Amino acid sequence: MAVQNSALNAYKQNSVTTASPGELTLMLYNGCLKFLTKANKAIEEKNIQEKNINLQKAQAIISELMSTLNMDYDISKQMLPLYEYMNRRLIEANLKNDTAIIDEVIGLTTEFRDTWKQVIQITRQQQYSNTQQV
Repeated sequence: MAVQNSALNAYKQNSVTTASPGELTLMLYNGCLKFLTKANKAIEEKNIQEKNINLQKAQAIISELMSTLNMDYDISKQMLPLYEYMNRRLIEANLKNDTAIIDEVIGLTTEFRDTWKQVIQITRQQQYSNTQQV
């Protein structure tokens, strides 16, 4: 079992170190969704400490997404207030133990993740077609 965990950790580390910036952003969205789902489950199980830990992890990811925005682009200027809103809502969810608020943030995060996934796919297709023309 220890060998499997070691191999899994090595795989995860390798996937992060070899990922493109776009793939890293996708990983952040997926991680955020994972922690939000765990926080919801912890609320249902009345495990306040676990809820708090997972909501803080989700907030840390949202803060990372905010700090990596390139404000030279209009879309980044539109995303920043949305991320700020999500962070405020998670603080509120943590204080009120409110799964509905977490579900709202899960919805937003899922939309951003799915859109980001499409951007990566389109970019890859364009890069592939450009290399075919050379």
